[in-house]
Amino acid sequence: MAEKQAALVIGAGDATGGAIAKRFAREGFETCVVRRHADKLQPLVEEISAAGGAAHAFGTDARKEEEMIALIDQIETDIAPLGVAVFNIGANVNFPITETTSRVYFKVWEMAAFAGFLTGREAARKMTPRGRGTIIFTGATASVRGGSGFSAFSGAKHALRALAQSMARELGPKGIHVAHSIIDGAIDTQWIAENFPDRYATKSDDGILNPDHIADAYWWLHTQPRDAWTHELDLRPWAEKF
Repeated sequence: MAEKQAALVIGAGDATGGAIAKRFAREGFETCVVRRHADKLQPLVEEISAAGGAAHAFGTDARKEEEMIALIDQIETDIAPLGVAVFNIGANVNFPITETTSRVYFKVWEMAAFAGFLTGREAARKMTPRGRGTIIFTGATASVRGGSGFSAFSGAKHALRALAQSMARELGPKGIHVAHSIIDGAIDTQWIAENFPDRYATKSDDGILNPDHIADAYWWLHTQPRDAWTHELDLRPWAEKF
């Protein structure tokens, strides 16, 4: 029988993060889902459990070092060795540069970059002695180019991409697969439906990303043989300009 393993999803919301958690649970992982407020995770936990999977909800602020250390220690002690860690916090905000306060800029960096560092570091501390594991960071269009009004978001996502590159070069030779995904397009979420109805209307023609298909790509990254690892993967609908 294969050793039980845990899959950690930081930022397990109603769309991409939840789909990733369900995908790994379907493969037999003890799925550990994280948001700042654990009660918001109950529907996801119930859905995974109803499908025969195992899910554990945690209310953790990924920006807080002591909380992240305690979280991953608890998973290792009480649930299973950490086999996969996915960092999936977005923090997409749009402000003109003259209206971007220092508080906004710092908060976005904390959420999308610093929390990624804490997640990656703590996962690496557990995985490295075992010589195996997968760490995936979710990026965005802003990871590779800054758009008008996205100074804070682009700065944070650029930083997260650099973190992933550095970790991949350091941890790859130690058996840890570090990957960065660029999600370049609108995702099928309620937020897109409410704020970009014209874009959401293209869903019927596969014009926006399906969270389940993103999750399939993450599972594929995890299962790659180490002689052919992908570090950076970009995903976009067929109609998306790039």
